[in-house]
Amino acid sequence: MEKELTKKEVQQVEELFAKVTDLIERSRSKIVSTINIAEVYTKFEIGRYIIEYEQGGSARAQYGKGVLKSLSDKLTERYGSGWSVENLKLFRRFYQVYSNSVTDGYPIDDKNGNRRLPDSESETLPIKQAKKGDVPHVFTLPWSHYVILMRVANPDARSFYEIECAQQQWSRRQLSRQVGSSLYERLALSRDKDAVMRLAREGQTIETAADIIKDPVTLEFLGLKPEAAYTETNLENVIINKLQTFLLELGKGFLFEARQKRFTFDEQSFYVDLVFYNRLLRCYVLIDLKTGKLTHQDIGQMQMYVNYYDRYQRQDFENPTVGILLCESKSDTLVEMTLPKDSNIFASQYQLYLPDKKILQTKLRQWIEEYNDNNS
Repeated sequence: MEKELTKKEVQQVEELFAKVTDLIERSRSKIVSTINIAEVYTKFEIGRYIIEYEQGGSARAQYGKGVLKSLSDKLTERYGSGWSVENLKLFRRFYQVYSNSVTDGYPIDDKNGNRRLPDSESETLPIKQAKKGDVPHVFTLPWSHYVILMRVANPDARSFYEIECAQQQWSRRQLSRQVGSSLYERLALSRDKDAVMRLAREGQTIETAADIIKDPVTLEFLGLKPEAAYTETNLENVIINKLQTFLLELGKGFLFEARQKRFTFDEQSFYVDLVFYNRLLRCYVLIDLKTGKLTHQDIGQMQMYVNYYDRYQRQDFENPTVGILLCESKSDTLVEMTLPKDSNIFASQYQLYLPDKKILQTKLRQWIEEYNDNNS
């Protein structure tokens, strides 16, 4: 008969069990991650082989479609499904997009000035020989994510999404949503021209209050019809119901604290629509929702909210409170004239539909061209 464990021994077993299970889970996660990355590198190399052996090193050369069909049949016979002609073409495209040897060969899209990928088999990218010292691309995401990233024509935007996806551990669905909502263009157009150049190299860096601002903020996931009538309370209720997606749209480091947060002075009560905390900036972030056009009274009210939090809620180790006015429409001149230059209050329009990507890309291209002209 086994001796019954003492209370201390039971506790020790529980601690041991927790450590062992944590180790097993981390090991399994690492194995899955390793397998996923190995799959990506394998498909990249398959794409290289198809380029080099079936096209003689030139993506412009004519190649026999029968070769890919024959290769597909033989691979399927040995390894099962997943080796269709369409997939082999996708692997070839993957190599073209992510090989350093072809980056400079993207043709210009006349519509928006961005580099683009071929849309058909007859329109392919030139292959340039890789130079000694070129650093190969380091893959960090599962294959399903790269299938989405390959559709992003602008190399800078693609690099940004890849960095952010790895850092924020976006799911495939979240990545697809961020690309579809033109996150890169919206962030770029909300920043000064020097900060735009950092996005493709570093992703979204959070150092100042302005770094968390997007304009416009895209709320298509709420399911509200743009032409429908709704109140600020309706908007707030829907946001709370979709809080996880709203946090994704807000960006890095946001933690939700309260809705309709009340504070009182001089026997008057005031209510902040949404209160968040940003752990990267170490500060409160107050959001007020406005379904109509922003007025100077709205801005003054937010200034009062921010002043209250700075004077009565903020701890000594925390940074000044940030106020964000999410409005249906605004006048940038009104905002600029109402607020001091060093204000921590920002106004952003929200949209209940996905923005027109081509319009955003055109605006961003014009902005970058202006920046380059002024610094040349």
